[in-house]
Amino acid sequence: MVREAAERWGDATCLVAPAGWSLTYGDVDRLSDEVAVGLAEAGVVEGDVVALCLPPSPDHVVAYAACAKLGAISAGINSRLTEPEQQAVIDRAAPTLTISRDEAGSSATDLLGALRRRNQAPPPLIADPDRPVAIVFTSGTTGLPKGALYCGRQLRFITEVDTGMRWGGGGPSLGGTSLAHLGPTTKLPGSLMRGGTTYLLDRWRAGDALRLTAERRMTTIAGIPTQVALMLHHPDFVATDLGSVQAVVIGGGAATPALVREIRSRVGVPVSTRYSCTEAGVGLGTGLTDPLEDAEVSVGRPHAGVEVSIRDPATGDPVLAGEVGEVALRSPAVISGYWRDPDATAAAFWPDRFVRTGDLGLVDEAGRLRLVGRAKEMYVRGGYNVYPMEVEAVIATHPSVREVAVVPRSDEIMGETGVAVVVPADPAAPPTLESLRRFCADRLAHHKLPEQLRLVDRLPLTAVDKVDKNALTRDLARHPF
Repeated sequence: MVREAAERWGDATCLVAPAGWSLTYGDVDRLSDEVAVGLAEAGVVEGDVVALCLPPSPDHVVAYAACAKLGAISAGINSRLTEPEQQAVIDRAAPTLTISRDEAGSSATDLLGALRRRNQAPPPLIADPDRPVAIVFTSGTTGLPKGALYCGRQLRFITEVDTGMRWGGGGPSLGGTSLAHLGPTTKLPGSLMRGGTTYLLDRWRAGDALRLTAERRMTTIAGIPTQVALMLHHPDFVATDLGSVQAVVIGGGAATPALVREIRSRVGVPVSTRYSCTEAGVGLGTGLTDPLEDAEVSVGRPHAGVEVSIRDPATGDPVLAGEVGEVALRSPAVISGYWRDPDATAAAFWPDRFVRTGDLGLVDEAGRLRLVGRAKEMYVRGGYNVYPMEVEAVIATHPSVREVAVVPRSDEIMGETGVAVVVPADPAAPPTLESLRRFCADRLAHHKLPEQLRLVDRLPLTAVDKVDKNALTRDLARHPF
């Protein structure tokens, strides 16, 4: 893909670094050849792991392509992790070589300079769809991160879903997540096929995303729900010209109906929701021309070639139509397994190779997948199951609420009760617990209503900009009511 993209797009700009310097498609091909030769001289051979501990920059993409040209396996490390967290991931990957921030260049001239062998290229690699290409690490919010292994076969299927295997059609876009994340790692071939220009950020900030979207006349805003919500509520939003934007695409996390409606109202364009997980690679989505309700209440229907099954988490048996169970996905994109972890691999799959997502949901009468929460987030109040996502979706529509997360806390009588952690729309006029409960009473059963309220300036985020509910739970334990 790198070589064919260079032949097709040549001097067109492929990547723009946070500092402003850029690489063409031809540069990416040539430089990754030179780095591949340097890696080989350093002892990297086919099947070895190379850890990429690099900031979001063209260096990461070039190193990833160089590894692929050798048949080596890239293991991206999110640069926003703390040093101990990064070391835990490196220990899991057990790399032959680590490319660190010290090797990152400040321009196209010195990019990965110590590793490059000028004007040299590695010998061609024999095609093998089962050759491992990349390890994508899970977030690790519920324990040590696990390395999801992707081979050429999975990446090809993801590219087929992403592009239909058609070249061209790309424009300017924003690199809004760590390049070690699932999306950038598995969708790089599709980005190369489209021939557009990707603007990278050293760290995603709502103001920078708004500015670049307007300056570069981007046609799509894409990101996780938290990022899009932060853009909508940034002080520069009203003054930013988003007239070029034709669609907003949300994935990587749950979007409340209130957020979807707010996007439509304030940006004035259709909204598409996407759903998958690190282990599945690709999953479901809503189309831009689908009924408006679809993106508000669901994550859509399966992409072609993807199967969805709702199962009893304890037995793996399919549940009755319309009932809540654990979401399982199967497609040619599902990972080969976890790197160096056969026990975790066995636990991640049902015997028929459906991968367990850990999400709870149901398929409704229209064939749409509706999520209700994470299996590990569900809590039991007085014998009744409560799914935080369902409660959050209702609370988020309260006019005094900007953001909300619901987490459980222990209760001597009920076992567990719900705490609503709220960022007020107006800090000077925050909602009260009583007002929230009255507002939700006609849409939620009594056992689902929050029983305590904590007001905060912002919700804590993980390294991939998702709400960190583990941090909220720890904070409640340290600072009880």
